[in-house]
This record gives sequence, structure tokens and C-alpha cells, in this order.
Amino acid sequence: MDKTFKSEESTSVSRRDFFKRTASVSAVAAASILAPGALLADDPNIMHHTKWGTSLGDECNYNPYGLPSKYEHNVVRRTSALMSSAGDMHAAISMTPLHELSGIVVPNGLHFTRTHNGVAHVDPNKFRLMIHGLVEKPIVLTLEQLKRYPSESKILFMECPSNGAAEWKGPQFGSLQFVKGMMSCSEWTGVRLSTILDDLGLKPEAKWMLAEGSDGSEMSRTLPVEKVLDDCMLVYAQNGEALRDEQGYPVRLMAPGWEANLCVKWLKRLEFGDKPWYAKEETSKYTALTASGKAIQHFYALETNSVITTPCPEKPWTDLKKGDLVEIEGLAWSGHGTIRGVDISFDGGKNWVEASLKGLVLPKAWTRFSYMYKYEGKPLLLQSRSYDDSDNVQPTVNQEKKVVGVEGVYHRNAIHTWAVDAKGEVTNVQVRS
Repeated sequence: MDKTFKSEESTSVSRRDFFKRTASVSAVAAASILAPGALLADDPNIMHHTKWGTSLGDECNYNPYGLPSKYEHNVVRRTSALMSSAGDMHAAISMTPLHELSGIVVPNGLHFTRTHNGVAHVDPNKFRLMIHGLVEKPIVLTLEQLKRYPSESKILFMECPSNGAAEWKGPQFGSLQFVKGMMSCSEWTGVRLSTILDDLGLKPEAKWMLAEGSDGSEMSRTLPVEKVLDDCMLVYAQNGEALRDEQGYPVRLMAPGWEANLCVKWLKRLEFGDKPWYAKEETSKYTALTASGKAIQHFYALETNSVITTPCPEKPWTDLKKGDLVEIEGLAWSGHGTIRGVDISFDGGKNWVEASLKGLVLPKAWTRFSYMYKYEGKPLLLQSRSYDDSDNVQPTVNQEKKVVGVEGVYHRNAIHTWAVDAKGEVTNVQVRS
């Protein structure tokens, strides 16, 4: 008994000494990214066996469709009555928790959702897609027939054109999720529309295409044929699995880099004609009222944009000490092409430094940017400014308002500002410059 006890005591002391030694070494190696005080040699979570390490876990297939950890229960989409039609949550939008994401691919369950008449539940066995109008061989396709065409997969961002709409007159939300959460990025799999049209034959006079959904709102939008033949897709899978109901199961239209409202869900009909249809969603909505009082129609591509995701109101710097190194991170995107660079300002746009792009840099997809910053515990006006390979540069608030005024709703891409106070708290503000 005594021998066993002494052996266990010796092992415990030995482990404790080891962690004390490695803690001091690690603190130096961390170069202030981790404060030495955070590396505790006597942390009970290190010194003692954990509950999950001394008991059986769930059986291998306990959840046949995998679930997030129960400790991630706060990582969910969120909505607001302000983002609905007079409080009716059938015509509403839910926002992606950008502050909780890593990389550029958003899990299917967190992808932002927009509905005009609630989420439709389409029986795939009864799904039919009519393609007609100015085509040589009009056709009605079943889901299986559509999937016989050669498929392709692309990582693409999707953004509601009213992302940030509430900010036109000034800051409204103290949350990154509500300021910029009407967007996501996924891998989409489907068939290029040009592949199908090569098979059916498009008449020379066909200049426009009407896409119509099968939900109760019969959401419809018009697209020019040039875009349709360039890179539009009929997608039936997202991130490796079938589309979810809220993303338009079983088939939706994908117009890379253009307004998400054009990416009609629960698709049922494509009609080709020689002029736009001027559907409700492109006359009463999805137009831009300019400062002159005239409205812009048929402006589809989403402009160069960016936002800092760390820090943000949900992820402040309140745990930092002067001298700590911390990563400033964010997202940049452009419907016109590929992000070429991102600059960061700490003083509201007076001076700029270049950030690093990290991970995959793809056309019409989210791009991550990063900058290592030595925290000084002083107030900051933190901004990001992106530019793409088409030489588009993200404008200031004043530059944008000069064109659109303050009554805008769509396509807001002005430089965004977080105010970081001396305690590390983060607030949504607007710098007029």
C-alpha cells in the first residue's frame, strides 16, 4: 500500500514539475500571443482525469446524421422582426453567425435564409422543371433527368442585396451577425445552364430569362442571357449533400456573384424571351433609388466589400493586456471577380496597412484576411477596405452616399467601422469620410 501510494504521489509531482517547466518555456515561445498567466501548471483540467476520458462515449452511430456539440448551442442563425414583412416571419430573413465561423465554407445549417412565403417542402418525386419560350426544344425535366447532365462544383458566396440595409442612415445594430449576416459561402454542385441550353438550342432572339419558384410567393426574377450562358447553374447540392428545404430543395438557380434574390429557390420554370418581364421583385423591390430621385434597375453584380469579424461586438478584446499580440481577421468578397487585397485602418481611414490574404482565394467567393496587431489598450476606429482584380475599391460612406443618398436599401458596400474603446469593448459606428 505504502509503495503504491508513494508511486502515485511521485508521478503526480513529476507531472506537476513537467508542466511548470514547460509553462515557462511556452510563455517565452508564445511571444505574448498567450499571456504567461494563462498557462497554469496546476490547472485541474490538466492534473486530473476528465469525466469523458474515464467513461464510455456514445455508440458510433448514436446520431445517424451528425450534430454539433451541445456546447455550441449558441452558434445559430438569428432573425429580427425588423427584418420581416410587418412582423410576419413567413416573409423574413435569418442571419449567419459570422463571428463564430472559420474558413470560407458555411455549414448548411448556418447558411442565411430568405423566404417570401415560408419554407416550401417539395416532393422530389413530383418535382418538374419546365424550360420553354425562345428555345428550339422546350422540355420538362424530372430531378433524375436533370442530374443526368454533367455536374460541376464551385465555392461561391451568396449575399442578399439588402445586407447592411439598416445602416444606410447610420448604425442600427450592435452585432456583426445583424450588420452583415445576410450572406454565406458554400460549395454548390449542379449543372451549368449553358450545358442544358446547348442541348435544347437557344433561339437568336432570346435575350432574357425568367426564373420562377414553386413556393407560395412564386418568386420570379429576370436575368440577361449573357449571364445565363456565362456561369449560371442549376444546383441541387450544397457542401456535399442535397439542398436543404430552406435553401430551395430540390433545385435552385445559382447566379455567381449576383444578388441572392436572383438565385430563385424551389425552381419550377425557366422561360426565355426577348425582353425583361419586370416581375414584382424587380419593380417594387430590388431597385436602387438614387440621390436624384431616379431608380436604378437591372444592377445585379454585388460590389467589392469586406468586414472585420474579429474583433466585433460579439468577440471583443476585453481579455487582452497591453503588449499582447492578437489577430485581426475578416472576410472580403466581390461579385465582380477575385479579391486582390485588403487594407486595414486603425484611425478611421486616415492611414492604412496591408493585411494578408489567407487560405483559398477564389473568384466570387469569400476571402479571409488577417493582420497581427500589438494591442496597446487605446481607442481605435477599426476599418477594412477591399479591392478586386477588376480594380474596384470599396468606397467610403460619403462616396457611396453621394451616389445613392441615405434612402437606399440594396447594394450597400461602404467601408464599415468598429469603435474599440480602451477596455476592448467594440461598438458599431459610422465614419463620414
